[in-house]
Amino acid sequence: MLCPAFYISGQELTIGLQSNRLLKDNQAGKVKGLAADPVELPFFDDFTGKSYMPSPLLWSDNFAFINNTYSESQITIGIATLDALDENGKLYETATPESFEADHLTSQPVNLAYPASDNIRLSFFYEPGGLGDVPEPADSLVLQFFAPDEAAWHSVWNSDASRHSGFKAVIIAIDNPAYLKNGFRFRFINHASLSDFQDNSMIGNCDHWNIDYVLLDRNRPEADTALADVAFRKPLRSILKTHEAMPWQQFRQVYLQEMGAFIPISYRNNDVITRNVTRNFEIRDMYSNTIAHSFSAGATNVEPNTSVDYNASLIYTYNSTNTDSALFRISARLITDDFDPKSNDTVRYDQVFSNYFAFDDGSSEGGYGINGEGSRNAMVAYRFKSFMNDTIRAISICFNDSYLNSNIRAFDLMVWDDSNGLPGNVIYSFLNVIVEPADDINGFHTYILPDGVPVNSVFYVGWKQKTETFLNAGFDVNTRHQGKQYYWLNGVWYLSQKEGSLMIRPVVGKPVKTTSSDDDIPSYQGRNRMWPNPAGDFINLECEGLEPGPSALVSIIDLQGRELIRTAFNGRIDISELKPGIYTLIVLHGKKREAWFRLVVTK
Repeated sequence: MLCPAFYISGQELTIGLQSNRLLKDNQAGKVKGLAADPVELPFFDDFTGKSYMPSPLLWSDNFAFINNTYSESQITIGIATLDALDENGKLYETATPESFEADHLTSQPVNLAYPASDNIRLSFFYEPGGLGDVPEPADSLVLQFFAPDEAAWHSVWNSDASRHSGFKAVIIAIDNPAYLKNGFRFRFINHASLSDFQDNSMIGNCDHWNIDYVLLDRNRPEADTALADVAFRKPLRSILKTHEAMPWQQFRQVYLQEMGAFIPISYRNNDVITRNVTRNFEIRDMYSNTIAHSFSAGATNVEPNTSVDYNASLIYTYNSTNTDSALFRISARLITDDFDPKSNDTVRYDQVFSNYFAFDDGSSEGGYGINGEGSRNAMVAYRFKSFMNDTIRAISICFNDSYLNSNIRAFDLMVWDDSNGLPGNVIYSFLNVIVEPADDINGFHTYILPDGVPVNSVFYVGWKQKTETFLNAGFDVNTRHQGKQYYWLNGVWYLSQKEGSLMIRPVVGKPVKTTSSDDDIPSYQGRNRMWPNPAGDFINLECEGLEPGPSALVSIIDLQGRELIRTAFNGRIDISELKPGIYTLIVLHGKKREAWFRLVVTK
């Protein structure tokens, strides 16, 4: 029976993260310090780039988190998020339910030795909360200026108590002689306060402020917040109709119904005049390093201060000679005027076909769980569909770190069949499994099912908890589950009311192998080989007829399709920076794929 979630003591909850695994234990997260030479005007950053950290050319610390996931209203792709997590992705040691000073975003020294008549102004856009936690009225975002001669910081602006939706523009004149010096600096400071939960596993990140499009320059009018820029606003996403990722053999069974008919993009004209833009697209087979499909959606005029959500018609279906996996990179490019910033005119997405189903995008912005009186034995189930006779070999779950490790507890891993659109009979249970946070590079822990579970058509995977305390599983707030997520309390299944996707993935197909008695046997593809596998810090490579040279490359890609290592081909490759997990290694010679291997890394 499915009922609306009313009048029950136990309830489903979403909370902020206790840590950010993208920054966790990252040595680059240490404070960078001041640059030797000052930044010359204009100082501009729209936080577009591949790094999760602010550019060291413009910013002197690493506390802000550069991302594309904590907002749906950004001015251009890339925002800087200030929250209650430090530069290593952990809750500040000073964090309390009382207001405390959390993240900073501090500029490098800037040469501001100009007369006040030059009309120097600093502008930026800010958003409270976004897709994260909305700051409390007592929390604030503060802007400070540094006076070089005084060696002192002064507060010049702070957010008001109102919590508007979307981004709001701010522009501030800098005409005080104390600031018009070589060595001027500015910084944003987030004042945050933790939510006061009795259950430590529910204490998490909070009080998000998003910052976009920071510009410091001369000769700016008083209301100069318009941007002469046409740019992408949001990242690309999967162009499959219902999945972010799925097994390649499963996709080949239903490609006609699963392949999307368009590539959705979102861009904006931030200028005060109508602008013309051309939209080009490319799909590249990353295994063969060849263009599988490319086309132009033509040119169009975009009205001033207008956002455009556009679906580019696509007549193409993913196709590959590989039988067990595939990887395609989708690129969208805007051709705009020469004076536009170009870093925000191209977006890419890697479409992964491996051995798992996924509705989430691999990025956790929150935690999900069932909590409260009556939630002992509560269950959570997520619906998937197998389009062929297949076998579940493992279930990967992203469990968040929790305050004081209070999330480490036992639960039962479950698989159900379908009963009229709801979880039905339990067809598999793995009792007394322990929560294991983030041992893979993408934040998932893979629970291997020893015997495998045959499936065909609709099935559900999830868990049964043993206490009334919060399990804190990863929750992707950017991807809507669209009626696939359920929870059980007191004999009744309820449709989840939370917007987002639980980060749980069934792994199907061949048995999952991470170690074996054959560890020292090289992987062969003809006379191409890689050994050892599994490996620790180094691997050896041999490719028939291939010698080291400028056109021979090795690319190592994780299960999310992210390229983590790209280096010149050699007989010995350093992989010490990789965390334990499963990767794809591709050897390229020019545009030709010479070999590829499945690499298992252990430490």
